[in-house]
Amino acid sequence: MVSCDLDGEAAILNLKDGVYYGLDPIGAKIWNLIQKPKTIDDVVEVIWNEYDVDKNRCKDDIFELVEELLDNGLVKFNE
Repeated sequence: MVSCDLDGEAAILNLKDGVYYGLDPIGAKIWNLIQKPKTIDDVVEVIWNEYDVDKNRCKDDIFELVEELLDNGLVKFNE
């Protein structure tokens, strides 16, 4: 897959199926954070400290995004 920044948003092309995916600025921030291995809790801490959001909602939204990325084969989960 390849990705690029589009004025703060992200476009991701899955080379396996040729499908483009778009992420809003917060999704793009999360995308950039997970380009290097880190825990979801690490990502939650960064986003929660940067945005005025309830921590549980932040965690739920990040899990939802990561699940979508996993379902579409855009990220891998390492234990």
